Amino acid sequence: MLSLALLGAALVGGLLLIPLGLPGLWLMLGAAVLHWVLVPLGGVGLWTVAGAGALVVVAEVLEFTISARYTRKYGGSRRASWGAVLGGLAGAMVGIPVPLVGSLIGAFAGAFLGALVAELTVARDARGAPVRVATGAFAGRVVAAAAKVGIGVVVAMLVMAAAVVGN
Repeated sequence: MLSLALLGAALVGGLLLIPLGLPGLWLMLGAAVLHWVLVPLGGVGLWTVAGAGALVVVAEVLEFTISARYTRKYGGSRRASWGAVLGGLAGAMVGIPVPLVGSLIGAFAGAFLGALVAELTVARDARGAPVRVATGAFAGRVVAAAAKVGIGVVVAMLVMAAAVVGN
């Protein structure tokens, strides 16, 4: 029973970290692996861990591709798409000095600024309105964060269901 409570706490904690731009999905996957190793008859097995791992990888790929897609959808160049991806990543790592949500704000601001700066470096005739493009990058980052949280909920339900059924 204690193992289920600890697993549940780790999964909820991971879910709370995801919107902040922190590696909550990886924490959730690590909790599933630990439960599998420490509680061999606990229901979380290889297939559960493999399924959760695949979902985590999909979520990470989506996080970067959605922001780039929105940048292009709003008229941005390929360079602006890369600027949004790299700016969002840099912003999440650096963050801003605001407790708890600094990395989230940094990721959003980084995607906006990365797309804006990159779009400003494109030749005049081939670029969209830079602020519109940067707004698309920001919107893409928001959608990506929401998608990542949604996948996190699926991972939490998958792992917890396997653990509960196994006990």
